Amino acid sequence: MVYRPLRYEQMMRAAEAFDVRARRMFAGMGIYTGEKMFAYLYDEEIGLKLSPDDLAQAMSIPGASPLRPDPNADPMPQYVKMPREVLDNYDTFTIWVQRSADYARNKVH
Repeated sequence: MVYRPLRYEQMMRAAEAFDVRARRMFAGMGIYTGEKMFAYLYDEEIGLKLSPDDLAQAMSIPGASPLRPDPNADPMPQYVKMPREVLDNYDTFTIWVQRSADYARNKVH
């Protein structure tokens, strides 16, 4: 059986301009542009890897939090669990996906 998080289709549509691929990872799915992961999906949640400035801005949105797919593990560094307000607004979500993919593609390490 193929694992597909609830918001998989939404994510792939929003990120189609970045030649993305998905790969099962731990309890969820990593979304990659080239060889660089920029998003993580699990259950109904989407976490995006963001630059320090974008991360601070995203964390100021009510409902945003550090991405912690496993409650017993540390949060994933530089990833923010996007709040429902962003996930349910396709245009806003697409803007955040673009920021995340651009950051991952241009990050040196």
